[in-house]
Amino acid sequence: MTTTNLPGGTYTAAGLEFPRIGYGAMQLAGPGVLGPPKDHKEAIRVLRTAVELGIRHIDTADFYGPHVVNDLIREALHPYPQDLLLVTKVGNKRDSQGGWPEDREPDALRRQVHDNLRRLGVDALDVVNLRMGGLIAPAPGPIAETFEVLAEMRQQGLIRHLGLSNVTDDQVIEAQAVAPIVCVQNRYNIAHRQDDALIDYTARQNIAFVPYFPLGGFTKLQSATLDTIATSLDTAPHAVALAWLLQRSPNVLLIPGTSSVTHLYDNIAAAALTLPAIVVEDLNELAERDER
Repeated sequence: MTTTNLPGGTYTAAGLEFPRIGYGAMQLAGPGVLGPPKDHKEAIRVLRTAVELGIRHIDTADFYGPHVVNDLIREALHPYPQDLLLVTKVGNKRDSQGGWPEDREPDALRRQVHDNLRRLGVDALDVVNLRMGGLIAPAPGPIAETFEVLAEMRQQGLIRHLGLSNVTDDQVIEAQAVAPIVCVQNRYNIAHRQDDALIDYTARQNIAFVPYFPLGGFTKLQSATLDTIATSLDTAPHAVALAWLLQRSPNVLLIPGTSSVTHLYDNIAAAALTLPAIVVEDLNELAERDER
């Protein structure tokens, strides 16, 4: 299977080449990221179409479903293209109420890694992100002892590369003292700019930054401003948001998710949009718009 040229090109971190346009597989599970998809055939078609279009970075986790998304990935894509990157997460589980409680004891992390290996049908995981913090926000606290468990599994050959998710600046630095990291996955978008300094830091350290919730948590005023800008460019708000992220820094990677082939095409096309400098300048002030 031949890789096509996707918008944004690639970014190389610690010798690992990431396409800047990836795919987040979370939405393939049922409502609330629990249970099977509403349309199994469409879920399989989305994954296969993503790879056919040239996407080579798929973000997943065995607690999506739980197990459902990894099973779908294996059904749709195994045996995997040699250049496909499967990036998973550990550190949480699902409960009977649909919650996401932490699950970070050493034995639990080891079990989760082996669950991912078995469900995905691989001998080694390309990238494993240690998920910290709460549901959408980091929480301060030590990380080294927890991260060491994954570092040991990397030394054993079960994990090729390590990353972090939902972490503070200090936790990134603390983890780096334990083992190299290739990516950080945090909440970040035009209106939520708390990680501006972390993006700049990871860029200097040659670490990929993978934002999630590219359109999440906007106020009404911020959404209205984004809508106005999108209308002026004759495009959709999500296209503006994705394009802004790609232009924010060369180490930013996108993993927009969808359970629809139509929306998959839309996301890839949106990422090809180049925003004029005056629009970027206006969007850069969006986070402060409610304070004026």
